Amino acid sequence: MFRFILRYFHDIQIAMESIVSNKLKSILTALGIIFGVAAVIAMLAIGRGAKQEILEQMKMVGVNNILINPVIQEKTSTSEEGEKQQRKFSRGLTMLDVEAIRTHIPSVKRISPEISFNSTAIFNGVKHTAKLVGVSNDYFYLYNLPLVAGTVFNDYQNENGVQVCIIGANIRSKFFSKIDPIGQYIKFNGIWLKVIGVLQKTNVSLTGFEEKGVNVYNDNIYIPVQTMLMRFQNRALVNTKLASEASTTAFNIMGGGMGFMARVIVSSSDANVQQETNYNQLDRIVVQVNETEQLNTTTEVLSRMLLRRHSNVKDFEITVPELLLKQQQRTKDIFNIVLGAIASISLIVGGIGIMNIMFASVMERIKEIGTRMAIGAKKMDIVVQFLSEAVLISISGGFIGIFLGVIMAKIIEKLAGIMTIVSFFSVFIAFGVSVAVGVIFGYSPAKRASEKDPIESLRYE
Repeated sequence: MFRFILRYFHDIQIAMESIVSNKLKSILTALGIIFGVAAVIAMLAIGRGAKQEILEQMKMVGVNNILINPVIQEKTSTSEEGEKQQRKFSRGLTMLDVEAIRTHIPSVKRISPEISFNSTAIFNGVKHTAKLVGVSNDYFYLYNLPLVAGTVFNDYQNENGVQVCIIGANIRSKFFSKIDPIGQYIKFNGIWLKVIGVLQKTNVSLTGFEEKGVNVYNDNIYIPVQTMLMRFQNRALVNTKLASEASTTAFNIMGGGMGFMARVIVSSSDANVQQETNYNQLDRIVVQVNETEQLNTTTEVLSRMLLRRHSNVKDFEITVPELLLKQQQRTKDIFNIVLGAIASISLIVGGIGIMNIMFASVMERIKEIGTRMAIGAKKMDIVVQFLSEAVLISISGGFIGIFLGVIMAKIIEKLAGIMTIVSFFSVFIAFGVSVAVGVIFGYSPAKRASEKDPIESLRYE
């Protein structure tokens, strides 16, 4: 390559002089390459960003997780004759379902029940609305939620419904921005909870999955599920009459260094406005299987088991977030391929533009070609001269296109809120294609120029 440059350095120099002397024409020729390279880089950045976002979302919704959500059924239905018919009885999702799944399905690795409701959290007179979520320890492993401080619930706290909690990152920033939250007491819906852990903050967007049971983790307060059932709400123990009255009584016992204190707290229907209609003890069950290949079969087994346990009443919905995300990823991949193909067309158009300009340049410089060949230039010298001109325009356009593509990716990320990742691979591909376009579309005009008869070229008017 170095030898080639030395041999034909003068030809390359002539090509460079021609580009510099015709700046406007060279810039206009390179525009197709510039925008083509920029578009390819921007599209690949969007595609890579979308893939990364999906992978992060998969981690947050939990790998190999299955969500079982309740579907509230009407207690009665009306026939065509107008007579009310009682539906089959089902207790809905309960802790008994959790135990049955854990015991009888061998592919289950982890399982956690979940009960939640929104209310007001108070600390030192500061109030904020938050969500209280009753879970087991498996929940934090199911959703890859590491702690930055403190510990998870111990066996005694889980089994006896002790009033302890683990808080999300936003709860910490709202209430404990200046002090260590571990060991502090926070009041939720009239009941004191001791903070024993703080979750790591997550910035991954999970829009569209909240209704499927994926929580906004930073804004939650987590307690043992037994604590939720014993001290806040247990819909399995509330009959229709009590639910319509919309009142529950919780007995709160807290031991402290100053002695023993007992408190009776009465909470109104504001604690859970769904008590009247939601007869399910649990708001959802999260199941994790051992291997991804077991997702479909386990989902089928779960569906059959729950139907049998619920007297053939389909009052539940089973969702596999990972499969939904993979389907979404495939859709995005197809979309990105289409966008990449469209962006690549602009590179081809740019190449055709270079070829047209180079053909026109050959016609304009016939006398120059004839003069060079008359004084000893070989056909290869003419080929190198015009091919170098086309390649240099492509390379220059490629560099400008790379710079413009990176800027476009950042602008798209900022304005549209779409994650974009510019990789070395995408830059290399775009630049390599621009050089290839210069060579492929520049060779034909260069070859045509070298085939000109020097005598005819000198006679050309």
